[in-house]
Amino acid sequence: MPYRLSRFLLFLFLKTFFWLKAEGRQNIPKDGGVIIASNHTSYLDPLAVGCACPRPIDFMARDTLFKAPLLGAWMHAVNAFDVKRESADLSAMKEGIRRLKSGRVLTVFPEGTRQANGQMGKAQAGVGFLAVKSEATVIPAFVCGTEKALPKGAKFFRPARVIVKFGQAVEIDSNKPYEDIAQDILNSIRLLAADPKSS
Repeated sequence: MPYRLSRFLLFLFLKTFFWLKAEGRQNIPKDGGVIIASNHTSYLDPLAVGCACPRPIDFMARDTLFKAPLLGAWMHAVNAFDVKRESADLSAMKEGIRRLKSGRVLTVFPEGTRQANGQMGKAQAGVGFLAVKSEATVIPAFVCGTEKALPKGAKFFRPARVIVKFGQAVEIDSNKPYEDIAQDILNSIRLLAADPKSS
């Protein structure tokens, strides 16, 4: 119930103030474990992806966000779990794999943290590890407009159109190093970003 109510209210918020639009929803499998790998420029990105996705989704979020009692309780209620960014958090990886193998959808940000000015950074190996170990379908997602609506460092919202575009599944070569797989996934997000229909 907390997830459905939160999603409904957030959808109204994003639709009303940022004209949220979702493209490529048909690319997301109707069942089975799915990794949604998205670019990350704003705190609005997880909310936008969650509202645009037709299935309930889980999130990895940095552990410091859970230290605020109310925020932490709400994040747990909406299927988020914590990950320590400063080190290889194997417990978080195991939890992500467990959820994916149980048929859930997990949103991850291959860059690991927000990037400034709408640019994309370097892919971290974690998403490659998750993809191989979980054997989940990997769907790239490109979010645009959030870097204007709430850019990194901003304290207030700004008017902007937010679009979430889901691409076709990424072919994963499990024989590659995790870093290369992660880069392949990030490249698939870059292809969505380069698509003029995403702007």
